[in-house]
Amino acid sequence: MARRIATAAAVGSGGIGLLGVAAVGLLLTEVRLARRTVGGSSELPPPADGRYGAALWYRTDRPALRLGFLGDSTAAGQGVTRPRQTPGALLASGLAAVAERPVDLRNVALPGAQSDDLERQVTLLLAEGPAPDVCVIMIGANDVTHRMPFATSVRMLSEAVARLRAAGSEVVVGTCPDLGSVEPVYQPLRWVARRLSRQLAAAQTIGVVENGGRTVSLGDLLGPEFEANPRELFSADNYHPSAEGYATAAMAVLPTLCAALGLWPEEESPEPERRESFLPVAEAAAQAASEGGTEVTGSRAPWALLKHRRRHRIAAHDVEAAAAEAEEEATS
Repeated sequence: MARRIATAAAVGSGGIGLLGVAAVGLLLTEVRLARRTVGGSSELPPPADGRYGAALWYRTDRPALRLGFLGDSTAAGQGVTRPRQTPGALLASGLAAVAERPVDLRNVALPGAQSDDLERQVTLLLAEGPAPDVCVIMIGANDVTHRMPFATSVRMLSEAVARLRAAGSEVVVGTCPDLGSVEPVYQPLRWVARRLSRQLAAAQTIGVVENGGRTVSLGDLLGPEFEANPRELFSADNYHPSAEGYATAAMAVLPTLCAALGLWPEEESPEPERRESFLPVAEAAAQAASEGGTEVTGSRAPWALLKHRRRHRIAAHDVEAAAAEAEEEATS
């Protein structure tokens, strides 16, 4: 299971197997309560496919970048009502602002998807013309809630990354989010959800990096912020992010997305003063699982580069203009 080393290192000693009979009974009660209060919306996510940034830069000698989006309901943008609020639109707008060229977004994510749906999504994405220049995958939450074996989950994700890399796409994966931050989930279920989320995130990192992709850990980065501001960062269904929540996640992923295309103004080398270094991939995965916003990329196999990207300020009006323009075209 992605060598199991990262899993053990990420979550420490002990385990769910140590829970007593009474604790298991309490967990089952908590699960039933969570199912009553937490649920996905039946509404479809707003479609956000289209071109971003076309009105900002007129450079006929520079073709539009192609951005592919894959994953589950979070990748699709469920929980918001406007296309510009989805993570795909936010990242396409940000990428257009940094690259100063248009970005064509194609989102094939499916609400409710687990990692075993990635094979279908990759096939769909690659069947519609040239492979994207870069792809973003956000998946893992449903694997945890539906108890998919982590070995299966990681294998499916690894195969998807390998196919996209073979087709010529850069790949960035936002690892499993922190399900322990969901507000209506109480202890001890919250502790179990957080533990399992970190386990999967660490194992995902190993699988992705060893197949030529990059990861960005979202759990510990977003978890404290979501816990502190649940009314602002969760949508009405108490499960999916709100517009502010998606913007928070997109800000964490954008630097790595741009770096994958050589657009971010930082060297692909560690800065020791920022606690960056080359580490064995399992150790890097473990550290990233416990420290949100951390990028892991396999630049010197079997070593991985652990980075904490600086978030350079992007002109807000450029991002907003790119998103508004694409939304207007989509609805016209």
